[in-house]
Amino acid sequence: MLELAGGSLDPVLEASDGWDAVLLDSLTLWVSARMCGGEQSETEEEFERFVRGAGSLSKPMILVSDEVGLGVVPECAASRRFRDLLGLINQRAAVVAEEVYLCVAGIEHRIK
Repeated sequence: MLELAGGSLDPVLEASDGWDAVLLDSLTLWVSARMCGGEQSETEEEFERFVRGAGSLSKPMILVSDEVGLGVVPECAASRRFRDLLGLINQRAAVVAEEVYLCVAGIEHRIK
């Protein structure tokens, strides 16, 4: 297991050399930690760098994230910002992914 110090996803790519596949669990917690650390404005750029680096890997990369946009609109402005930012990150991940699944009640549904 790898801890992401400083909020950068670079260590995930660096550590991938020794493995047959890479599992990043979870984008939800990564976005949350960046927002709590005051790094919200740079989160999208950091994820774009990560996506470019992950695209050059020759091994499978599995990203896990929560869907937070299907419920009620949060009352708190900070919660709405989190929902919106995670939604953007999830959308970007889905665009570049070969396969996308939504898991509901333990049952996977292939989206892409």
